[in-house]
Amino acid sequence: MSLTKKKLQSEILPAVETLMRTAGAVMLEADHIREGVTAKEGRQNFVTEYDKKVQDLLQKGLAKILPKALFLGEESDVETDISSGLSWIVDPIDGTTNFIKGLNMSAVSVALALDAVPQLGAVYNPFTDEFFSAVKGAGAWLNGSPIHVSDNDLTDGVVLVGTAPYYEELANASFGMMRHYFEMCIDIRRFGSAALDLCFVACGRAELYLEQLVSPWDCAAGALILQEAGGIVTDLKKKPIQFLQPTSIKAGNPKAHKR
Repeated sequence: MSLTKKKLQSEILPAVETLMRTAGAVMLEADHIREGVTAKEGRQNFVTEYDKKVQDLLQKGLAKILPKALFLGEESDVETDISSGLSWIVDPIDGTTNFIKGLNMSAVSVALALDAVPQLGAVYNPFTDEFFSAVKGAGAWLNGSPIHVSDNDLTDGVVLVGTAPYYEELANASFGMMRHYFEMCIDIRRFGSAALDLCFVACGRAELYLEQLVSPWDCAAGALILQEAGGIVTDLKKKPIQFLQPTSIKAGNPKAHKR
């Protein structure tokens, strides 16, 4: 199959959206049983169950869409080398803590990459029914309508931050960075989902997103969506991001990204 922009947009993306909405329905199902999870059963087990349930659904469904593409998922037990050829980069539930706490700021994130460069990206928050998507070279959309980053400088902007909670050694750097940018902008926000943070910048709800360390599945889809919406995505040293290993990230509209 030749993955032209037209084919990605007209055939692959609709199939991915249908699958992701099905995965989102599984996440919404959890609301009906959340209160039944006891301390003995363990809330962490509850989250793990849903992470794996959603990832299994996505892995099987994506294999039907592109049988020859590799699969890299957050819940995978084996390492997958996606440096060559087609690969899916998937976070079944980005914002797991939000998910278990019922904060409704969690998303399914799916990217299709060629030689580790995202060609298609999709992020779906089932709690708000917002489906963000992009195809490389063709633009970015929210529920089918085109989106674009804002034109605001940081003096009129909001900065979104992640605290890299799995890496305690980065705490001082994370909070120092927050203080630095807090003094430049209207205010700081911490939503707990890198995928959604990138999409919020992409559609102009915020101007900049920063985090000391994220994994490829956290940011591959959202990064493409933001870039196709007119934004810039680099690491904190303003170097291009590689989606083969964890990386720092600085993503924003052109004005905010310069700061």
